[in-house]
Amino acid sequence: MTSADEAASLGGALDDAASDDARGEPLTIAQIARRAGVSIATVSKVVNGRLDVAPETRGVVEELIRRHGYRRQKRPSKPAPLIEVVFHELRGLYGIEILNGVARVAREHRLAPVVSELEGRHTPGRGWVEDVLARRPTGVISVFSRLDEEQSARLRSRGIPLVLLDPTGEPEHQAPSVGAANWNGGLTATRHLLDLGHRRIAVITGPEHMLSSRARLDGHRAAMDMAGVPVDPALVCVGDFQIEDGRRFTHQLLRLERRPTAIFACNDGEAIGVYQAAAEAGLRIPEDLSVVGFDDLPMTEWAIPPLTTIRQPLHDMAAAAASMIVTLAAGEPLPRHRVELATELIARGSTAPANQG
Repeated sequence: MTSADEAASLGGALDDAASDDARGEPLTIAQIARRAGVSIATVSKVVNGRLDVAPETRGVVEELIRRHGYRRQKRPSKPAPLIEVVFHELRGLYGIEILNGVARVAREHRLAPVVSELEGRHTPGRGWVEDVLARRPTGVISVFSRLDEEQSARLRSRGIPLVLLDPTGEPEHQAPSVGAANWNGGLTATRHLLDLGHRRIAVITGPEHMLSSRARLDGHRAAMDMAGVPVDPALVCVGDFQIEDGRRFTHQLLRLERRPTAIFACNDGEAIGVYQAAAEAGLRIPEDLSVVGFDDLPMTEWAIPPLTTIRQPLHDMAAAAASMIVTLAAGEPLPRHRVELATELIARGSTAPANQG
């Protein structure tokens, strides 16, 4: 059979499946194999995430599973006692706080976290979902990253719960999520600086397509607007939540004819970069430049001076996401589909009244 003939045959299988009345009850692997015109072993490979299946065949089998679901003829085996935690990148204390929160709940339920790291990408690449299906974890927590619709659908079709933690964009309708009050955090950070008499307040954000970054910037703008202080576009810098962004943009801001007297860095990493640039420019914090961060990672209280920041309860957010996984895996409904935890200002030594001189 040629590739064209195979594609036509497989396409016909979908048409046949769509025309009958079997939608009400999930199909067995044998029924899926018969409709797709392939062997039971081939369907089993697809179900279990094996890679040695032709893409066309895999697509037809996955579509049949999405349309009808499937049921095992034998008693279904239990999922592995794992919670898969997916990071776009795993470095620094952000990830450690998240893992500690997941581990706290996992231990209570005799589960263990397993980590996937996407090497800076915010969507898993090819082959990732097959690896997850092969491991058959109790659930998946996607941290500051997102799954595409096909990946999400394949997890759902296997009964693997997915929860988004610190979502990067508007969460898809099917996936529960846990986040922080980012807008209020941006508002509070800027209000703190305004209350200290600062008016030339710069902000260094994260990527524009990230939900948390947009919300923190919007909160900053709202605080400025309520205080009647115009937002100077020259004082808004779009970064990538990296230390080097804070350093680079601070040098740029300090070269302005009217430099800022305060900087709101939208994460603690960028705030550390601000510290570096200020030291290199011979400026003192907070006497010459006030700085506010966002996250309240453990390192911030050991900075010199200790960093004023917005506390984002990462540990509690991660624990809440893990608890959602446990609830969903038990087949129970969630009390809330969207959870947003409060942020708060932690005032330390990096902010002071504006130097009117």
